Amino acid sequence: MTRQAAGLLASVTGPEAVRALASELLPRLAEEIRAVLVERVCAAGGHLGPNLGVVELTLALHRVFGSPQDVLVFDTGHQAYVHKLLTGRQKDFAQLRQAGGLSGYPSRSESVHDVVENSHASTALSYADGLAKAHELAGAQDRAVVAVIGDGGLTGGMAWEALNNLGAAPERPVIVVINDNGRSYAPTTGALATHLRVLRGGAQARRNLFTVLGFAYVGPVNGHNTSETEGALRRARAMRRPVVVHVVTVKGKGYGPAERDGVDCLHAVSALEPTTGQPAASADFPALSWTSVFGRALADLASQREDIVAVTAAMLNPTGLHVMAKRFPERVFDVGIAEQHAVTSAAGLAMGGFHPVVALYATFLNRAVDQVLMDVALHRLAVTFVLDRAGITGPDGASHHGMWDLALLATVPGLRIAAPRDAALLRELLAEAVATDEGPTMLRIPKAQAGGELAAVARMDGLDILHRSLRRPPDVLIVAVGPLAAPALEAAARLEERGLGVTVVDPRWVLPVNQALPALATRHRLTVTIEDGIRAGGVGTALVQSCQDTVPVPRVLVLGLPRAFLPHGSRQSLAAQAGLDAPGIARATLSALAKQPGASFSAHHANPLHAGGNTT
Repeated sequence: MTRQAAGLLASVTGPEAVRALASELLPRLAEEIRAVLVERVCAAGGHLGPNLGVVELTLALHRVFGSPQDVLVFDTGHQAYVHKLLTGRQKDFAQLRQAGGLSGYPSRSESVHDVVENSHASTALSYADGLAKAHELAGAQDRAVVAVIGDGGLTGGMAWEALNNLGAAPERPVIVVINDNGRSYAPTTGALATHLRVLRGGAQARRNLFTVLGFAYVGPVNGHNTSETEGALRRARAMRRPVVVHVVTVKGKGYGPAERDGVDCLHAVSALEPTTGQPAASADFPALSWTSVFGRALADLASQREDIVAVTAAMLNPTGLHVMAKRFPERVFDVGIAEQHAVTSAAGLAMGGFHPVVALYATFLNRAVDQVLMDVALHRLAVTFVLDRAGITGPDGASHHGMWDLALLATVPGLRIAAPRDAALLRELLAEAVATDEGPTMLRIPKAQAGGELAAVARMDGLDILHRSLRRPPDVLIVAVGPLAAPALEAAARLEERGLGVTVVDPRWVLPVNQALPALATRHRLTVTIEDGIRAGGVGTALVQSCQDTVPVPRVLVLGLPRAFLPHGSRQSLAAQAGLDAPGIARATLSALAKQPGASFSAHHANPLHAGGNTT
């Protein structure tokens, strides 16, 4: 028995092995799982706190339900590491969130046990509703549908739309497991959080919000007692009706540094020293990230103007708003995981005479495009959006790359979009944005170190000229969007070594297109636009359209990300694969010039761009 207990996790090759274990061995297995999580996530980074908190819950789920026959859907998905370990992916876990390795979220391509690969919150209940309907139509009465959602995920409006439907169908059994740890990134806010606190006090016999909506209610359950949680889940399954199982857990459970962390319980981390939970000596923790520059700059502006307010959706610290919140707590509003509400609430603030700054991850603003369009822009309201993690984000993968915003929002009338290239320009553009009162503005910043200043040699009609070859004819104009200014300058140097005259320009405000750009493009043989958004519909496309009315029509090469879901990997490597590093930009430029009539230089180094590029 001792030898078996010492290697329990190694013996778990799938859910069947979890179900076969004697119950007295489960606490030891939970310890082993936590040890693996701490060791591997501290080494490589990832979501630590959420997974430490669901170890016993995940064990109970796999003991009661037979995945994949029974369907388990994890909301948000960042708490699915334990699920991966229990479903045959232990050997691959060392490569978690690394290029070619396991995704940090459920992934259909990895396992039949991953039904969806969601990593945006509040979606699991809608998936469950559809799956239960499909099972009913197919006559599959023996398949359970279980949705695991955190109390933070329940702050999203989509979750309540699903609850409204699930509770109204008593004949359709869906088990909603609420993982209640009182937090999303930070402590959960709003009336629901208050209601859950009341239920945690032992109000299971009373009528509550969920019973009013048509659910049976089981709980509160100690989510760190596998036997108790398992029993609650078995009772829920036997009811064969919509049931809410209220499971109370501790985020970061079993790892002292996470439990003691007062910010986010080590929610998402880079490399850490496992004994202390502090940043590893070798870890790249930028002293001046784009996020921190924004947070400080906004707080400074707020100290000068009392009409500046801030809004976020459960991302106070990740977007840098905690700096302003500490100084002006009454002027910072965290609305929970509710991006649509955040945007329209900001519209109301603007109507009331304030200038809201809405700080979200770029990927999450996708969920509120209609609100930007119809609730803010239609009313020409002065709302500033700051999109963190814009462009390639890295190891979080397809759902977190902030690569859609430029194409989605380029069509919004009256919206002006800026992309700072360095910290100094971020502060400058933010000040310009909040000084705008005739319509909405947007700034996009990457997940990266802000780096050094890239000074302009001149400013012309609002355009920053970063480089120009004074002694050579103007062959190539490179239009760099935001932080791509650095590789653009390096590419310019490479092209000049080939005898080409190169101008590098930063538009600062990238959309709508500054009308000085088409005129500048006509003075060059080729204009190359580079952006870390999708090529289709972005800045380059907009410039091409602006050039259609220019005579002669300039040749424009549009470089950007492909219209595809990019995998997880480092920001640097994914940019290189898309041809957005200096060598890729130079190769694509030489290739395009070589195709022009009368080309007189060798372009034998020009290779096809991995992501593709088109010249018009």
